[in-house]
Amino acid sequence: MLNITQKRSEIGSPEKHRKILAALGLKKPGSSVTKKDNMAIQGMIHKISHLLEVKKIAE
Repeated sequence: MLNITQKRSEIGSPEKHRKILAALGLKKPGSSVTKKDNMAIQGMIHKISHLLEVKKIAE
């Protein structure tokens, strides 16, 4: 499992990055979600890693 926290605002980011944030369920800086660690989620995180903080948590 991954704890994903949005650290920076999406203002000034391309539309693709905003859509990825929405798909992850992140709405504003400081919001957090917990997602299963799979290849799809890792790909999303890789694209917008400059906006996020990711911590691996035990299941």
